[in-house]
Amino acid sequence: MLKLRLSQRLPMPIEVNLECAAGEMHALVGPSGSGKTTVLRTIAGLRHASSGRIECNSEVWFESDDLTSTPKLMTAAQRSCGFLFQQYALFPHLNAIENVCIPLQNSGLSTSERKVIALDWLERMGIAELAQRMPDQLSGGQQQRIALARALARKPKILLLDEPFSAVDAPTRQSLYKTLADLRQDLNIPILLVTHDLREASLLADRITVLEEGISLQTAAPQILFQKPRNSRVAELVGISNRFHGVFNAGSLTWDGCDQTFAVADKGKIPANTKVAWVIPQSGLSAHNHSSSITMPAIVKKVSSLGQISVIQFCIQQSENTIEWEASAAEVKRLNIEVGALMHLELDGSQIHIMPLRSINDPRRFLESM
Repeated sequence: MLKLRLSQRLPMPIEVNLECAAGEMHALVGPSGSGKTTVLRTIAGLRHASSGRIECNSEVWFESDDLTSTPKLMTAAQRSCGFLFQQYALFPHLNAIENVCIPLQNSGLSTSERKVIALDWLERMGIAELAQRMPDQLSGGQQQRIALARALARKPKILLLDEPFSAVDAPTRQSLYKTLADLRQDLNIPILLVTHDLREASLLADRITVLEEGISLQTAAPQILFQKPRNSRVAELVGISNRFHGVFNAGSLTWDGCDQTFAVADKGKIPANTKVAWVIPQSGLSAHNHSSSITMPAIVKKVSSLGQISVIQFCIQQSENTIEWEASAAEVKRLNIEVGALMHLELDGSQIHIMPLRSINDPRRFLESM
């Protein structure tokens, strides 16, 4: 189990709290410069926070309350971290098996014993036959597998992955995903993944923490994060396209720029007549050819085909609001959806999620979502 609480003001503000259990993968996502890599480097002991606590397997790696003159601090060498970088960082003058042996240099094992361990890891990565190859003789995917074998060779207590798949092509990335998924079952250690790819994070991670300007805005399972973001900024950062504003009043939600109102569950957390942001998942949208008392007219503005899935952009009539809906190719054909067509949209109010409008510096950002 990794327990992390970091805080600092300079040179970059950091305010992060998270936990990652053994066998769990926890993804850190956010825009460039949001502090994702800084968090990994702080865990590894390559940089230091001004206050906080880092605990791994009940062992305290760092602890300081900003007032203590002598904080508890283990060096990077003393921490048992496996670190996998984006650009492989293999030693160009060493072959594959020699690269994997590097972290075992001070283990007290003989050269032959180190090579046995290294070869075993190369076999687990499916590249034992490349043991004598030099890095410049290997593909990007092969180099990354060697780098992963090296990161795991000394049996670390935690694995840190810093955008490890961004430098390889899509087929290689898929293969590496499978390798990592298989390894997770055996490793049973906390794994932290930094990625800018939300699809990758939702595919691989058990939980995701969204960072911006060094501050953790929300931590949740992928499904919860995408359906119930904590506030409008989180919704924007995770790429939810259907984000809107309105006013919530005791179970009734208006839609800015539109006459439509929705019945939304009132949990008693939002005062009457409060301006809010709101989102609705794809499962809460449906399109019809005919109107009813629960639909609203909309014109098809754009149809973007993405293989077997199409993204349809609708313009709500008598409004400047647009909304996107994903449909299968068969559904598009059945409904005869084409640009300029009049359709009738149904929004399920029970799936609408309302959120406070708060800046990232508002201390209330850590409260549960509404």
